[in-house]
Amino acid sequence: MNKLFALLSQNPSATHAGNLLLRVPVGLIFAAHGAQKLFGWFGGYGLTATAGWMESIGLTPGLPLALLAGGAEFFGGLFLLLGLFTRPAAVALAVTMLVAIFSVHWQNGFFMSNNGYEFALALLAATFALATSGAGKMAVDNFISKKYQ
Repeated sequence: MNKLFALLSQNPSATHAGNLLLRVPVGLIFAAHGAQKLFGWFGGYGLTATAGWMESIGLTPGLPLALLAGGAEFFGGLFLLLGLFTRPAAVALAVTMLVAIFSVHWQNGFFMSNNGYEFALALLAATFALATSGAGKMAVDNFISKKYQ
């Protein structure tokens, strides 16, 4: 088993496949959550209600912050899916998750069943990993950089 892990850790294509396997579901999750906040899709409440909720928990002004959070999640998620501006998108999403953890979930403890920070922490770790490692080979970023070299 140790030989398998050693082989995978030395194989660049395994790392690039791992980045893709991380980018796609995390991008989908963020894009869907952003669409809930911005457009009311997928059972979300839309921008006005999200802004009102943000103000109710002390995040003011609600509308600009709802636009920032929803925009970061929706567009950042789409960028992760495509592998476009991956590192900046991942950093913006990591900041969004830090705000969510400390302003919404922290006081509820760890577990998601109590609206805790468990899920937001997992997304924070994923976005931090993508911010440090990049998109991998199968990404629009690489296509663009090769085209202009």
